Amino acid sequence: MVYVVADIHNDAVRFKELIKRIGQEKDDRLILLGDLFDRCNYNPIPLEVYFTFLENIGRCTVIAGNHDRWLGEYIKRYYTASDAVRQRMTPYHYNSFDLLKRRLTQADMLALADWLLMLPLQQTMEIDGKDYLFAHAMTSDPYDVKADDYYLMAEGPDSFYTDGIEGYISFCGHSDTGYFSRYGGRYLDETKTSIWVNDKENVYMMDCGCGYSAGRLACYCIETGERIYIS
Repeated sequence: MVYVVADIHNDAVRFKELIKRIGQEKDDRLILLGDLFDRCNYNPIPLEVYFTFLENIGRCTVIAGNHDRWLGEYIKRYYTASDAVRQRMTPYHYNSFDLLKRRLTQADMLALADWLLMLPLQQTMEIDGKDYLFAHAMTSDPYDVKADDYYLMAEGPDSFYTDGIEGYISFCGHSDTGYFSRYGGRYLDETKTSIWVNDKENVYMMDCGCGYSAGRLACYCIETGERIYIS
């Protein structure tokens, strides 16, 4: 089975609970839609998010999120700067950098940054005869490559949410699903707090607020349509 997981945002407790709920079938695949790090202030454990990914690395595909990119870039700037420049650097806006720096060596931090900065912006996959696109904020036709912020920050037309990409089914996160009722479509479960799909059923938005105490980590099984929410 292929499971799509939305933004985790440092919440290792919810991420580990989701892994437990899914189980450990060796043929299962997890597609993580980016934003593994940053934000969560009620239970922020970025190192455990990273270790949980590493424990499941053989079955995970990770897409770059804007927070992952920002964290990787900051780590690189910090550890390649002189001591004098470091003292003048603006602190990282989110909590991940300081929390990771307490636990990881410089070499480990730089290795993490290298990995984050190499993550793909979009992944294409065929599942049961259908073509799927996975990106953090928006997808594009694979033959029409966009600027990075299109995929990372949804800097594209709103028509994406109503029309999608012809010939593909897209899964994205980044924006809280509560905002998408303006585009029609429907919520698969509770209104505004669950996964949203457009009227064409070719765009699924997955960010149900993990990273906030009242939010949930959402997961969708491609083959069965099963939804799992971890509160």
